[in-house]
Amino acid sequence: MVNVAINGFGRIGRLVLRAAAKNPNIKVVAVNDPFIATKYMEYMLKYDTVHGRFDGKIDHDEKNIYVDGKPIRVFNEMDPANIKWGEEQVQYVVESTGAFTTLEKASAHMKNGVEKVVISAPSSDAPMFVMGVNHELYEKNMHVVSNASCTTNCLAPLAKVVNDKFGIKEGLMTTVHAVTATQKTVDGPSKKDWRGGRGACFNIIPSSTGAAKAVGKVIPSLNGKLTGMSFRVPTADVSVVDLTARLVNPASYDEIKAAI
Repeated sequence: MVNVAINGFGRIGRLVLRAAAKNPNIKVVAVNDPFIATKYMEYMLKYDTVHGRFDGKIDHDEKNIYVDGKPIRVFNEMDPANIKWGEEQVQYVVESTGAFTTLEKASAHMKNGVEKVVISAPSSDAPMFVMGVNHELYEKNMHVVSNASCTTNCLAPLAKVVNDKFGIKEGLMTTVHAVTATQKTVDGPSKKDWRGGRGACFNIIPSSTGAAKAVGKVIPSLNGKLTGMSFRVPTADVSVVDLTARLVNPASYDEIKAAI
């Protein structure tokens, strides 16, 4: 069993905890979030608009939340270097704030005895892995890694199968993406992306995505061959990726289906 801590108790952090609670090989021993008190953590973990109530007993005191009677220490530090992970014998940290996505920033967790850091977002310089695609390239001396993005985790396995079997000359991906926390509930200012400021519940909003470039990082032979865009749609859950590709070797529809 490995002792895991979560930095950032937002959408990803809470879902990581929900998943970890069902895994007998993972023990979440600590959570850090500078903006959320334990009482509110209990509430946010218990109720989820999309995934429903947490299937288990949750409680709290001033310094901990309790999941099925097991304590999880809560810290409220802004700087990862100041989190006393060592007090809880933390081995791995899930970095899910979205703020510390580089090697240098994420490595700050390791000042307090942490062995490994997994960034739950794409990284500009940390090794990036997608399970089933390039996870076998992981080496023990890689202490900070990125698990890429949700879209990359969807696109990369598909692209790998097609590329390995038939070869991809070039490809265009389109993702139809459920709303995210960065969008506006009603029309509001968005200087970098005017369309992105439109109300998420009422519009289909075209947006950029870095998933195509990220696939080039986890599958180097596809680097520069894929491009794409995203449509943010007014749904709470479920997204889809559509990949259109020119193949090196001809393939029938049935052959492609069989390969996938």
